[in-house]
Amino acid sequence: MKRRFKTGTCVSLYFFLLTWNTVLGQHSPTPAFEGKIGKTVETTTESAPKINPRAPAGAPNIVWIQIDDIGYGAISAFGGLIETPNIDRLAKQGLRYTNFHTTAFCAPTRAALLTGRNQHSVHFGFFASNSYNTPGYDGYLPFEKATVGEILRENGYNTFAVGKYHLTHPSDATQAGPFNRWPTGRGFDHYFGFAPEVAATDQWHPTLYRDTQREPEDPQGRHVTELLANEAIRYISGQKSAAPDKPFFLYFAPGAVHAPIQVSQEWINKYKGKFSAGWDKYKETVLKNQKALGVVPANIKPAPKNQGVKDWDALSGDEKRLFERYIEVYAAFVSHTDHEIGRIINHIEQIGQLDNTLVVVLVGDNGAEGAGREVGRFLANKPNETEQQTVARYVKNIDQLGTENSSVLYPDGWAAATNTPFRYYKSYGNFEGGTHDPLILFYPNKIKDKGGIRHQYSHVNDILPTTLELAGAKVPDVINGYKQEPIEGVSLGYSVDVANKNAAERHTVQYHEMTGSYAIYKDGWKASFPHDRSKRIPEREEKWHLYNLREDFNELNDLADKYPDKVKELAEVFDQEAWKYNVYPLKDKWEIANQSIYDGKTKITLYPESSFTSASAFRFGTSSYSISARAVIPSKGAEGVLLSFGNTLSGLSLYVKDKKLVFAYNSEGEVREVASDKPLPAGEITLKAEVIYGNDKKDKAVTLFINNEKAGILNLGTVATAASGYEGLEVGRDVGTTVTPAYKAPFTFTGELKDVVIEKL
Repeated sequence: MKRRFKTGTCVSLYFFLLTWNTVLGQHSPTPAFEGKIGKTVETTTESAPKINPRAPAGAPNIVWIQIDDIGYGAISAFGGLIETPNIDRLAKQGLRYTNFHTTAFCAPTRAALLTGRNQHSVHFGFFASNSYNTPGYDGYLPFEKATVGEILRENGYNTFAVGKYHLTHPSDATQAGPFNRWPTGRGFDHYFGFAPEVAATDQWHPTLYRDTQREPEDPQGRHVTELLANEAIRYISGQKSAAPDKPFFLYFAPGAVHAPIQVSQEWINKYKGKFSAGWDKYKETVLKNQKALGVVPANIKPAPKNQGVKDWDALSGDEKRLFERYIEVYAAFVSHTDHEIGRIINHIEQIGQLDNTLVVVLVGDNGAEGAGREVGRFLANKPNETEQQTVARYVKNIDQLGTENSSVLYPDGWAAATNTPFRYYKSYGNFEGGTHDPLILFYPNKIKDKGGIRHQYSHVNDILPTTLELAGAKVPDVINGYKQEPIEGVSLGYSVDVANKNAAERHTVQYHEMTGSYAIYKDGWKASFPHDRSKRIPEREEKWHLYNLREDFNELNDLADKYPDKVKELAEVFDQEAWKYNVYPLKDKWEIANQSIYDGKTKITLYPESSFTSASAFRFGTSSYSISARAVIPSKGAEGVLLSFGNTLSGLSLYVKDKKLVFAYNSEGEVREVASDKPLPAGEITLKAEVIYGNDKKDKAVTLFINNEKAGILNLGTVATAASGYEGLEVGRDVGTTVTPAYKAPFTFTGELKDVVIEKL
């Protein structure tokens, strides 16, 4: 942070700390007193301080809804076969935008959305957990580029964020803070959602935070999207009860429908048998629907199959059965999400506020997820299995698909189908399939062209300026002491008027870049340079491609050889934009960087009831380590977890049960355990497990110690490194899904636990 005062005196330090703290609140300097002070009340004239800004009379409430990991051809409002009646209602009474673009990945899209700037410009070219220390990639949102929460709060709004944030740096995401880059530090009065640095959480056992504090697990075990909708409704009710004329801003970003794809059997049953025709027929049907709705050009042609996607008719019986269940679960998750969105919209209507509420629905923060590859995934990986063996194992456990015991990713065939009419998937920053998503605007008081369709090019960085224009709000020159830099997106406000439905687009130039693939859009033309480190695109395609998107909506006709001068022109424009917005250096390898506050340390001490998310926890990595607990065992004995890391699919746990010390290692869902060869004595005790890696850093052996004496050994052999999945590290308990089935959550330690020391050996 830049220092704004000279140090050296107590007064200077005091004012510096005041400046630091203002990032957590509304920028509200005390104004000059406008009354008259006399010696007595009789000779004094009062003047109430005008401290808090007020929104103009009639300013609309604003709701942003950000859906996760969904393609252009999924929901019924855009021709898909997944039923979304509540989103359909908003589309039929609002506007559908058919040429809207995101960034191909979740965190960069959200950074651009919340700030109205390009993702690299606000330091989020990728994820903060994989940051690279250059301005485009370090993962720290600049205060000079305020969020929508900060801006609207300065315009007299209450601001709430619910769900997924994913924009806090992992090194800041512990109970040591600093909290100025948590949601409540970036303009939101309240936050209820995932740990602010993570991409996802378990849908049935979510790790949730209220403002900056960990939320206890829901005793009723409700689905996380339901919990999030409940909280959004509660915020709105409380705010409107206290200040009915004051507008609110709600950013509702459920983790849906990001993996793990989990939903109740009741919702899954609604789709039983509805996708038996397979993904090829799905694509064909959806493209017809899209043409009929007018959300694709009438002359569009179907895209060829992506590499690795088989013909449905060529699949085996087991493959069809399994793959059909995948899409049933995914569709159920989408419809369940729509239902929860509907509860929020219905509540706003019930309290008489819907006509004066601007609702923006971003149906996707990127294209459909293609990480499920050929056969999808819902149980732990088995690296040495063939595809046929994996399918057989999955079919045997098919009833687990979508439950708390699964972590679902559907196969590529369904990703391609739900991305109709585009090629490829999420993460492909150069392809429309990675960046082209549906957008819906709903605002009864201003939108007269109900059910209208708009085809102007737009980008996620346009949402903030569009919102500000429609709400009559302004960006202050200074927010919380930071002079603001310009918004980079372009308002779509002009397009709302029916007279401008065919107006020329105003967002005429936009770059795209993700993991080394890049593209540039200018005046209808798009030059694209694919780079695929996973080699799912043939190497021969790694060159400039050229498309006229106004005539070739889904990039099927490469014109690069025909118009080399246009390619050269656009390549130069990309270079200019890349330098301007911090895109360089291009980088295609994104290892987990040193982001945890513990990275670089060889020994750490943790205390009871402390917890860390998957992104901010100590990384056990590929080097030997020990876990040592100091405890007191009462005379009647004790049991419970000393330290746990991970969940039912991967992790480790050191615990006490049946008077013995036990170490459990969960590798890809397979649990191996070793118990001490003698019972634990009463009194003060030191309990330790050493995990020693072999020379190849894969073979592992575990040795248990009681008061520094060996008490058991287990050769784990070659197993995967313990990973935390959607749950993190807990001291003294194991919440959520357990690392081992040997106990039930939270299995809190019943003795006295003094501390736990993790040491790299």
